[in-house]
Amino acid sequence: MKTPQDWQAIRSLFPFIWQFKGRVLFALGLLLLAKLANVGVPLALKQAVDALDPQQQDIIYLPVMMLVAYGVLRLASSVFSELRDALFAKVIFHSVRQVATKIFRHLHRLSLRFHLQRQTGGISRDIERGSRGISFLLNFMIFNIVPTLVEIALVSVILLLNYDAIFALITTGTILLYIIYTLLVTEWRMRFRRAMNEMDSKANNQAIDSLLNYETVKYFNNERLELSQYDNKLASWEHAAIRNQTSLSALNIGQGIIIAAGLTALMLLAGQGVVAGELTLGDLVLVNAYLLQLYLPLGFLGFVYREIRHSLADMERMFSLMEQQQEITDAEDAVALKVLKGQVRFEHVDFAYQPERPILRDINFEVDAGRKIAIVGASGSGKSTIVRLLYRFYDPQRGRILIDGQDIGTVTQHSLRQAIGIVPQDTVLFNDTIYHNIAYGRPEATEEAVINAAKQAHIHRFISMLPDGYQTLVGERGLKLSGGEKQRIAIARTLLKNPAIVVFDEATSALDSHSEQAIVQEMLAVSRYKTTLVIAHRLSTIVDADTIIVMDEGQICERGNHAQLLDKGGHYAAMWALQQQENRFVESQQ
Repeated sequence: MKTPQDWQAIRSLFPFIWQFKGRVLFALGLLLLAKLANVGVPLALKQAVDALDPQQQDIIYLPVMMLVAYGVLRLASSVFSELRDALFAKVIFHSVRQVATKIFRHLHRLSLRFHLQRQTGGISRDIERGSRGISFLLNFMIFNIVPTLVEIALVSVILLLNYDAIFALITTGTILLYIIYTLLVTEWRMRFRRAMNEMDSKANNQAIDSLLNYETVKYFNNERLELSQYDNKLASWEHAAIRNQTSLSALNIGQGIIIAAGLTALMLLAGQGVVAGELTLGDLVLVNAYLLQLYLPLGFLGFVYREIRHSLADMERMFSLMEQQQEITDAEDAVALKVLKGQVRFEHVDFAYQPERPILRDINFEVDAGRKIAIVGASGSGKSTIVRLLYRFYDPQRGRILIDGQDIGTVTQHSLRQAIGIVPQDTVLFNDTIYHNIAYGRPEATEEAVINAAKQAHIHRFISMLPDGYQTLVGERGLKLSGGEKQRIAIARTLLKNPAIVVFDEATSALDSHSEQAIVQEMLAVSRYKTTLVIAHRLSTIVDADTIIVMDEGQICERGNHAQLLDKGGHYAAMWALQQQENRFVESQQ
């Protein structure tokens, strides 16, 4: 039995199919013609056999027309079926493409909270299986289940009109028993398929997560642990797969018994009719041909139904992604952000990821256009959360954030993020060329603009020395490049975007002192004449900031410029003294 989720999955496909209603209706017409030709084949064969039966007539003649009709009907059935498949191909594959695109778009619209919790490998496998399931469902439900049911109805009517009612009764009874048995056993088997899917997704996620963190696995000699965890998940998958296969064998045996019993009963009746002179040899051939013609697709119908149920189970997980609600959405009357100067203001902002654990409390500060503000503090004090709120990855529970006097909650997310550029702490690059990764800041930019951005970020010379230049592949997450090289590419990308507001989120925390000083100079070049927000770990990188905000446990505890904060002798002065002491210790060890 189909669940409400199954019907919902099937209904959700109708809009994609119906946009090609002309093709669908024409394909259904070809389907009907193919089935009519198929049903006509045994009738032509009966006439040919009767004409060649010496017991039926004294003169034997070659029934040329009947034999030609037999061949033509066979050909017509095949041709109409192939034309139908060719015509419907666009409907199937375009629908798969549209559904996959819709889900991909939806995933990009979901909040950062969802993506921080997701399991990439599992989601990837769910989408892959779901897309395959859609293709199978559209193809076989429309062109195998429906035609088989049409053929069953036509054959039953012919048997009922031309032969004793017992023929139609046995045929219909066998079919009903077959269908009921198939439905009941298949529903029972679905639990094993769902278990297989779940463990398959978990194993795939484990493998991808392990390979993405290859270096960490090697650092801690944990290859055996990773293999053990992967094998444990595969063991659960193996158990479910074995139960799935053994239950399939039980289903097939039961179906075979039902079909064999029905076929034997009908052939005994037909054979008795021929012996009694009530039926001709052609009638026996016709009944046998119809039964073979009927039971073969009926056996396939059992396979199709099982696969459709499997496809629906696969689609369940994929469509469940569409049920994930967008946490951050544009207001109905949202307008594009108009950046005049680039002034940023936080007004009484409170925020918590979970209600019981507040992160930011009553945050108030302002960055005038073209000025630089730095935010410092211990880990977990809420520094990076401020950047996420500015980008509107989350909305504050209280207060508001303004850019040039416009509440960012009232403007479109696209226009907001278009106005901001970021150089993050961990620059993750796409597994593509250096050129692609720089051009990502403004995909429509010319090659000259991309190269100019690289020159401004002082990365052009390094790129030019590479054998493949700008076409060099950076590897997954940019692992082929050093931290400084990745940061320079991130800076070039931001320069190419040319935003009004620039954010540096601990952009030098992972670099050595030499690389840090070089990157700081490039950061100054990027942020010149722009509103700049710097999240800093190393205080030496923000001594030139117009204002420095010191965070402690989600609150602003100090603010002022570098000299003012040192004079206060508070948190900032203590942090500065500690870092200077660390620097002197490092220098003494060199």
